[in-house]
Formats: sequence, C-alpha cells, structure tokens
Amino acid sequence: MAILGRKDKTPLGIYIHVPFCRSKCQYCDFYSLTTKDDRLLDGFLDAVCAHIKEAGALAPGYSVDTVYFGGGTPSFFGADGMATILTAVRRSFDVSNNAEITFEANPDSVSPKLLHKLHSEGFNRVSLGIQCDNDEILDKIGRPHNYAQAVSAVKQIRRAGFRNLSLDLIYGLPGQTVGSWERTLQNVLKLEPEHISCYGLKVEEGTPLHRYQEFLNLPDDDMQADMYLRAVEVLRSKGFRQYEISNFCRRNNESKHNLKYWTGGEYLGFGPDASSDFAGKRFKMIRDLRGYIDGVLGGGQVIDDLQEIPQRERAGEYLMMRLRTNLGISAQEYEKQYLLPFAPLEKALEQCAKRGHAVKLESGHWRLTPEGFLISNSIISDLLVIQDKAAPLAKRR
Repeated sequence: MAILGRKDKTPLGIYIHVPFCRSKCQYCDFYSLTTKDDRLLDGFLDAVCAHIKEAGALAPGYSVDTVYFGGGTPSFFGADGMATILTAVRRSFDVSNNAEITFEANPDSVSPKLLHKLHSEGFNRVSLGIQCDNDEILDKIGRPHNYAQAVSAVKQIRRAGFRNLSLDLIYGLPGQTVGSWERTLQNVLKLEPEHISCYGLKVEEGTPLHRYQEFLNLPDDDMQADMYLRAVEVLRSKGFRQYEISNFCRRNNESKHNLKYWTGGEYLGFGPDASSDFAGKRFKMIRDLRGYIDGVLGGGQVIDDLQEIPQRERAGEYLMMRLRTNLGISAQEYEKQYLLPFAPLEKALEQCAKRGHAVKLESGHWRLTPEGFLISNSIISDLLVIQDKAAPLAKRR
C-alpha cells in the first residue's frame, strides 16, 4: 500500500469548542457555561481528548494545517487543559509543522504564566476579545474587563513571544456614535495588531440584551452602516486589507482557519455544539456539555444533526461564503465544480456593479464592494433564486 506524503494529503482544520466562561456577556448566544466545577472541567477534557483520538483514526489522508480553540473563553479554561488537548490532536492527526494554532482569550483571563506555557506548546496566534475602549460601555454589555486590562493583555502577549495577534471589536454598542467608534479604532490601532475583526452588534433573541434593548440607546441600522464604512476607510488608511466582510489584516495575516469556512475547506469540530464539514457531510455536536461527556465516554450519541449536502446546495454555499470574501466567485470555478451556468448570475452581478455594489476583477472573479457587503444578504438571496431556476449544464467529457 502506498503511503501518502504530507503534500498529497487533504488540508484539514480542527476546531475545539471550550464552553467555559467567567461570566456571560449580555449579547452572547454561543453555548457556554459559567462554572468552575472540576468534575465538568475534567470530564470535558477527558471527553474531548477521547473524541479526538477516535476521529483521528478516521482521517489518515488528511494533514491538519489549522487548529482553533474557541468558545466560551479558552483562556479561562487554562493553559494546562489546552496544552493537553493540543497534544491529543498531534498524537491523533498529522499536524503540519507550520500549522496556524489559535486560541481565543479575554483580557482578564490571560497571565504571563498562561501565555508562556501556550507559546512553548506551539500556539502561535491569539484572538483577543477587546470589543470596545469605553469602560462604561464594556460594563453595560457585561464584559468582565476594562480597557486598561486589554492594553496590559496585549503587552503580555507580545512579551510571551506571540507575533500574530487578532483583536475583536464590536460596533453598534449602547450609546456609541460614529465619532466614538472611530476613536476606538484609532486607540486599538496603537496596539499594533496584525489582524482586526469588526462585528456589528446583533441583538439575539433569548439574550439579556434582547430583553432590555429599548433602554440602551442602541445605534440604528443606518448608523451601524456608517460605522462599518468608517471602519473600512480607517483601517485601509492604516495598511489593513479587508479580506472578508468583518475581517481586516496586514499583509499575509489572514485567519487561515476561518478562511476554511468561507472557501469550502474541510474541518472537524470537537466539544459541545461544535460543527464539522468533513468527507462530504456536515454535522454538529449536541448542545449539552454533560450529554457530550456522557456520550463520548459512554459510547452514546453525540451528533445532533448529520446531513449529506446535495451538489446544488453546495453551489449555493459557494455563492454565500465566497461572496463574503475579497476572493469572490468566478464562472470557471462555479461551472467546473457544480455544472451550473454562471451567465445568469453574471447578468445580475453586472446590475449590482452599476449600483456600486460589485466589481469584476482582472482575474474574471466577481466580488462585492464594501457598500455591497452592507446588503450582501439581499444580493446573495437574489443570486440563489436565479441559481434555483437554472438548468444543469451538460456534463463535460
């Protein structure tokens, strides 16, 4: 039997959902728990490592080039636990030598000890949740830190040796204006990150923020749009390239892991509520920590939803996800992969271009402009309707 070399293997991303937080932010609807119950922490660690070992045996033809610890707050879970999980990944999968290995952190839960430990274990990218530079606003949305802690955390991250730092920001927060948002951007730029993510606040049903949103003086949709366009302008002027709707980076510092989601790459998720797209199937773990632990360690069911995605649906995902990025979509890729005609889509994109919402690149790819990103849901919805009406192309010999 031929042995695959690493260059012959399919790239694979690994996502670890760490469902623990010091406290729950007012806007958050991700699955997480505020607990320090050692039985749950230890049970989670045992279950994730066992699950990784089981899955690794099913992926001999893959080479892991990204590992991402999200949550929750992985830094709250601790360095020893994360290092143990990363060791399990390395023992069970073929992890490339230059793999991007990221962990999310909050400013209040990092320390020199944690950072030096993780850096020595091979973590090489940090995603720090700052969200805002205004302490009053941070308090209103339930963040467990102030801005001074965020500045201190960045300094500690650099001293520990990390050279790839991403900062998360939110616009559209209570009492925020376009002017105060621009000041936030200018202050955060002084921290000299390699990557910045800017997310518009979404008031999700079931969150505390949803219950009392009318009392918070939230910016309306038009102001959020102005904030978004201002971020694009400010970050571009400082050398940051927008490579996805919400993501900006200095040269060659894109999030390799997140690009997998947007470009149709394969990934495996571990932990409760983690999602996967692997071997043509999409599936999700159950949204229950105890159920996940019992299922993995006791041989029970941990998959909540398993789907085999039809080719036409994959074509729709290509449109939805690639149009989030500056890579865009192309006739050649689309027709070759999905055997559907691109011409009707191009006609619609030409109309978008006349309105300043799309542009055709020299490569032949179509991408949305920043103004187009603002209404991307509407544009993509129209394209999907067009796609649904299209007859398949004849198969090429």
